[in-house]
Amino acid sequence: MPPVAPSLTSDLLLRAYAAGIFPMAEGRDDPAIHWVDPRLRGVIPLDGFHISHSLARRIRRGGFSVTVNRDFAGVVQGCAGRPETWINAPIFALYLDLHRMGFAHSLEVWQGGALIGGVYGVALGAAFFGESMFSRRSDASKIALAYLVHRLRAGGFALFDTQFLTPHLASLGGIEISRASYRAQLARALQGVASFAPPGYPPEPSAGAVISGMMQRSTQTS
Repeated sequence: MPPVAPSLTSDLLLRAYAAGIFPMAEGRDDPAIHWVDPRLRGVIPLDGFHISHSLARRIRRGGFSVTVNRDFAGVVQGCAGRPETWINAPIFALYLDLHRMGFAHSLEVWQGGALIGGVYGVALGAAFFGESMFSRRSDASKIALAYLVHRLRAGGFALFDTQFLTPHLASLGGIEISRASYRAQLARALQGVASFAPPGYPPEPSAGAVISGMMQRSTQTS
């Protein structure tokens, strides 16, 4: 894909999401940013998130807390902290701008006061574009995704875009769809209205609510 012009702004980035493309850098120290438009798109159907028995046991066991938008920069830093990353300094700054504008959100998992995992992404209409996630403890990113999906369902979202499909995401119910199918789903979702903070939604839903909600929806669609 062609590189993005140096004058990339937050507004242009939002228009790119609405058009079905997103930015990536080749590496942390590469200043160039490229538009990406995958032939096959990864999505997690919000009715099809798979919560395994082991993950359900881990959530029930507790010992962690979940917050949203408490440490957005920390979550992006956690995602960028891998030896190889597509998040360079300009991309980091752009997502901080989107967060300040109210379009980018993070969900954090804490343990003993330490940030052990999280996920962040961008919300437009009834579409949520998951950008990246990280984990510093076993299952922390899976816990983050489970709580995120529960929130997206409660908020009325229709599309959870994961960009690519990894084995990790596939184990949680992620699938690949064609570019044409993705564009059609995106167009419908952009016409919808959703909220990342739906009225009456608890700051941290109970483990039982998250688990039962997932299993009930999975059973209904299986």
